[in-house]
Order: sequence, then C-alpha cells, then structure tokens
Amino acid sequence: MASAISDARTPLGASADNGLKIVVVGGFGVGKTTLVRSVSEIRPLNTEETMTQAGEAVDDISEVRGKTATTVAFDFGRISLDARNVLYLFGAPGQERFWFLWDRLFSGTLGAVVLVDTRRIDDSWYAIDRLEHHGTPFIVACNDFGGPRHRPEAVREALDLDPGVPLVFCDARSRESSKQVLIALVEHLRTRYAGHAAPPRQEFV
Repeated sequence: MASAISDARTPLGASADNGLKIVVVGGFGVGKTTLVRSVSEIRPLNTEETMTQAGEAVDDISEVRGKTATTVAFDFGRISLDARNVLYLFGAPGQERFWFLWDRLFSGTLGAVVLVDTRRIDDSWYAIDRLEHHGTPFIVACNDFGGPRHRPEAVREALDLDPGVPLVFCDARSRESSKQVLIALVEHLRTRYAGHAAPPRQEFV
C-alpha cells in the first residue's frame, strides 16, 4: 500500500476519470498548508495572505508567534493514486472567522484528516464535531512540533475519540510522513466500506 501514492510530478493523465476528494482540517497554525504542500505532486494552490497587526485583534496568535501567513480560503493539491484514480486535497482555513467555509468544503468529501497540535489540543474539537455532524469518515494526525510525544491513549482521551477512529503521528514538513497519513486514511476508508456498496460519486463544490 505504501507505493499506492505516486511520487511522479507529471501532468494528469487523460485516462484518469475517478477523482477522490480529501479535506485536511484542524485549528489555526497546525500545519495544514504545510502538509498539502509537502505531499502534492503539483505546485499547490495556496490562498495565503500575510498576517498583519490588524489581525491580532481577531486571531489568537499567542501560540503561533512564528507564523507570518495564513490561509484565507483553502489550499489545493493533487496526488495520482494510479492511472485512473486521483486524490484531490483541500486544506481548510483554521481561523474561527473562516469556519463558515468548512461545510461547503465537506461537500463531496470521501474522508478527512484532522491535523492536531498536541500543545493546543482544544483547537481540534470543532473540526471533529463538524465531521461527525456530517458523517464524514476521518483520521486524526498529530503533527510533530518538537518536545515529548504524548501517549496515544492520552490524546484519544483528550479528544474523546471513538475507538474506531485511527490516530497517527506525523511531521507535516516531510513528504514521506505526509504520504503515510494519507495512506492511513485510505486504509481506514477501505476498511469502513469493505463489504458495503461503494459511496456514491459526488461532484466537488
């Protein structure tokens, strides 16, 4: 399965006819743009804007002092799984003032990754709540920001995760690590839909 995600950085082939939409969600500054950028086979579309002092009155940047730009719409990347199947990645904005975009991004989504910074684990609750509300399958990926790694049991308890939701650890800066996150999600979806009819194909919005 590790080879299912192509390393090729080539144009989309004419034979590709099955697009699978994945959304990466999480709190402000957890690494969503970084993950999409590191794993995409094309130059990602980023809607980042420079953060200014004016935004400090709106966004809490106390825990992300080194952050100089922020996503204001969504990030977009692409991965070819094989000749016919393509994975489209959408990274959702993390600030609370852009949460109204999330429900729209979830439309037509096959599954999601909730990216977590364990130093600010409370920031992940809204993402999990919205995915559960929509009935969207997801996994949780704890991004490595240095420091001691929390025990999986402690993270699960803090997030009140269902036992069936996979929990992985990653470094969003690493292409290989980000690939493993997506592989974990694909495996989760495969297990979830095993023995059931395939989910209906939906148009992306």
